[in-house]
Amino acid sequence: MADTKPIEDDDLIIAEGVDEEPIEGNRRLFEGWRLHLVVGYAGLYAAFHMAALNGLSLSSWTGIEIGFLPQFPMETWNFRIAHIAGALFLGFLIFSSAPFREEARAATRKLSLVTFILLLPALLALGAAFYFLSVIQSGELPVMGGLTTWAAFPGTDIYAQEVRYFGIPLMIATFGGIVAGWFEQQDRDRFRASDIVLAVSGIAVAAYLISIYGTAARNSVGTPFVPIGVAFAATAGAALILELTRRVAGLALVIITGIFLVYTFTAHLLPGILKVDQPYSWQRFFGHVYSDAGILGPTTAVSSTYIILFIIFAAFLQASKVGDYFVNFAFAAAGRARGGPAKVAIFASGLMGMINGTSAGNVVATGSLTIPLMKKVGYHKKTAGAVEAAASTGGQIMPPIMGAGAFIMAEITGIPYTDIAIAAIIPAILYFVSVYFMVDFEAAKLGMKGMSSEELPKLGKMVRQIYLFIPIIILIYALFAGYSVIRAGTLATIAAAMVSWLTPFRMGPRSILKAFELAGIMSIQIIAVCACAGIIVGVISLTGVGARFSALLLGIAESSQLLALFFAMCIAILLGMGMPTTAAYAVAASVVAPGLVQLGIPQLTAHFFVFYFAVLSAITPPVALASYAAAGISGANPMETSVASFKIGIAAFIVPFMFFYNGNLLMQGANMIEVNGEMVFEQALWYNVVRAGITAVIGVFFLSSSVQGWFLGGRSAWFIRALLIVAALFLISGGLLTDLIGVGIAVGAYLVQKVFRPNPDAPIPVRGVD
Repeated sequence: MADTKPIEDDDLIIAEGVDEEPIEGNRRLFEGWRLHLVVGYAGLYAAFHMAALNGLSLSSWTGIEIGFLPQFPMETWNFRIAHIAGALFLGFLIFSSAPFREEARAATRKLSLVTFILLLPALLALGAAFYFLSVIQSGELPVMGGLTTWAAFPGTDIYAQEVRYFGIPLMIATFGGIVAGWFEQQDRDRFRASDIVLAVSGIAVAAYLISIYGTAARNSVGTPFVPIGVAFAATAGAALILELTRRVAGLALVIITGIFLVYTFTAHLLPGILKVDQPYSWQRFFGHVYSDAGILGPTTAVSSTYIILFIIFAAFLQASKVGDYFVNFAFAAAGRARGGPAKVAIFASGLMGMINGTSAGNVVATGSLTIPLMKKVGYHKKTAGAVEAAASTGGQIMPPIMGAGAFIMAEITGIPYTDIAIAAIIPAILYFVSVYFMVDFEAAKLGMKGMSSEELPKLGKMVRQIYLFIPIIILIYALFAGYSVIRAGTLATIAAAMVSWLTPFRMGPRSILKAFELAGIMSIQIIAVCACAGIIVGVISLTGVGARFSALLLGIAESSQLLALFFAMCIAILLGMGMPTTAAYAVAASVVAPGLVQLGIPQLTAHFFVFYFAVLSAITPPVALASYAAAGISGANPMETSVASFKIGIAAFIVPFMFFYNGNLLMQGANMIEVNGEMVFEQALWYNVVRAGITAVIGVFFLSSSVQGWFLGGRSAWFIRALLIVAALFLISGGLLTDLIGVGIAVGAYLVQKVFRPNPDAPIPVRGVD
């Protein structure tokens, strides 16, 4: 947790420990050899990804080939399978199935002995997987099309062996371990038997799939002829992913995934657009879901490359205490303004949230410092939490990293990453400008002042340490200079280590190992979430429900395109509620975005529209993860905090409609033209982009003034606020005439307020009421 303390001289700072990871209630705290084992594994796991992504291996350094070590580049499916398996192994060892109690019951210790028995089927399944690998590599099986055949049909010896020695033992170990984990409790500094069983089961799943997916049997994935062992492995793997997701991200995503799974096997019984022609067999579905159409698809592709890379980058920044500097710089720059800590939260949370990729996690990291200070200067506790939640959520749409959302969008759409990052600039500015206006007007209404100079870091000192921004600058430069994302992220990570040598927190070998360890542990949640989202994507691709939703949007658009967009907004928010941003966008992009594209909306605009609302689901009642996390720190009611954060971010809900009507806000032209049979925006002209950005900011200003009831230095009557909403809406479309009308209405509202001074407390007249 971050600490606060008064500033007495230039050497003291206001924020310390912002970079420290919060300890979840169900995370184990090891000591001794267990700690060294877990730390070593976590570090190796993160370092393995860094090596794999950059094509490095032990043999490339030494020239010595060691058969059992992975050689890079690895085959894509194998790499993703190993990526998930490593996270499952580490996650089950670190995170318990429930928060720890003060004392473990004696009865549960006896249960530990029982669950150790489940290790026998888990080890049997693991041994069978390696046996099948040895058979495949023996050269005794026939080859078809350059690939070894794996004929596991009913009645064959291979089929019987897969069922008897791999499938049934694996299912017993997996589901037995999950159930035992609900009842078993152990000391916080020890491994638990059921979790060891689940960790071994995860490795068994990976060993089998890597073996079989190297044969011709891979071509049968997603068909009724998928090997029975693949169906067993995929079922166990999906169950393990769901269980780990429950432990690290809560029940919301697990429940949503469960609904999709139930839908798969009942869709033939449902009416309307949800109906499919015939039921899916268990074997076909799970063979399909553990492929590149599901779990191994876009979400895991991104988590195994870009996300893990930037988690390593964030871990290096943490190890060098750059996060502390971000927050202190924000306090030095904005702390003296009215409502200073709230404005600091906007700046600091935006910077941190851009990197760490989770709204709720960012709230915990920076909110532990900013929320108490906001309460200290006069903000109500629910408002303090709401400001932090809104600011942290905005970090997910801030380029260049966008909390990994940009990389998922690039993977799904095929649009170059740099184009996405550039397009995100004005929408991100509009979001943070709207939150800033809301915070500033609230502070003005309450007559707040900023913090005193004695309470703040010295701006001069912060400016002298501006070199700590060098890793971010190198990252941005490398990305736009044409380097690959992987190379740019690697260079930025190296820069973070080198910059630390200019600070008291110099990174040597021990600190670098610590950073890799942090990265390994930090990555568990996002990997589990992305894999879980992959299950939903697999359901959507198999059943075609996304295409049927697209047809529904087309039908609605026949009567009103605006109504179709509103419907798409609601679906994106509903799908995103309770889910981390990356998973929320991946699911919404599969269901909603294709329908928007079929409406004739350019692909980039459609996906930005969906992404924006998937992000905003974190502050949308009734399930607002970021708001709930902030309420836990502020001590306010969670639902009241979520409503307040929704109000603070209300202008942001208009922004996606603004860039739909005006492509200049995404650095595209204002009009659409046909190119190769596809409707795209014409190339943007810089002066149109500038004008669109300025008028959009003015529109956001009017909307914020209306919501807060504060306009140009004074409180506003209800009809002035109504006029400001109308003015803001006119500025949405981006046309010159509508912009002039909107500004004219606002000027008229200001003159009425200035000349006639209407009572801001006068009630809205209601017909029939005196």
